[in-house]
Amino acid sequence: MKTMDEIVTERFEGILRVQLNRPEKLNAMTSGMYIGLAEIIDGAARDESIRVVLWHGAGDAFSAGNDIEDFLENPPGAGESPQSKLMNALVDFDKPLVAAVHGAAIGGGTTMLLHCDFVYAGESTKFQMPFINLAVVPEFGSSGILPHTIGHIHAAELILLGSAFNASRAAELGLVTKVVSDQELLATATETARHLAAKPSGALQASKRLLKRSFRELTKAAMAAENEVFSVQVRSDEAKAALAAFIAKHSPAAGGASKSATAA
Repeated sequence: MKTMDEIVTERFEGILRVQLNRPEKLNAMTSGMYIGLAEIIDGAARDESIRVVLWHGAGDAFSAGNDIEDFLENPPGAGESPQSKLMNALVDFDKPLVAAVHGAAIGGGTTMLLHCDFVYAGESTKFQMPFINLAVVPEFGSSGILPHTIGHIHAAELILLGSAFNASRAAELGLVTKVVSDQELLATATETARHLAAKPSGALQASKRLLKRSFRELTKAAMAAENEVFSVQVRSDEAKAALAAFIAKHSPAAGGASKSATAA
């Protein structure tokens, strides 16, 4: 087992297990975590001994999205950014990516999952894409992926309203592979990872490339457009006001838990 800052990795049976390990902050993503995770995914792509990546979160959540305070200190630009490094690593990854999701999967904690091949959701999972509530726009290619996969009507419901939805609703929409009990979650995802790792790796990767050939083109175009608009919107007065209000509402002084200062 290897620990790199707030991400823990472990290799076994051709599988790389990647755990977001910031439970006190609901595994909210900092700039350093985006860069670290991108390097892990890129490294796994080059390592022939790794056939599958298994991804999950420590504690009570998968990920509550961006750490808002870190995000305000390091807002992404239209070009290269920590977030874009991870986006590109995920969209170019040819090996199977299996996610085990429980608790909070908010903002990027939901949109990152759109790049996985298998998503197992625990019954406790609460998904949400509250970007508009914070006066910003969707990211990780979700503005292109969601209409393409679930249709415009459902995509508008999730993105424009920004409301939370549970694991059952995610399954109805086709956003998760299967809903299982929280107790069985990691074991179920690990079993799938083992099955995949046992298959011929060349054919497995080639098949994923074929499955995602048109998807990659659409996603990269969506990410480029999102990044350009996001970089402008996050610096707008309405975004600054919305993000400041969110932090004030969830600060310990206001009676909120400090680990809740996450959302986008």
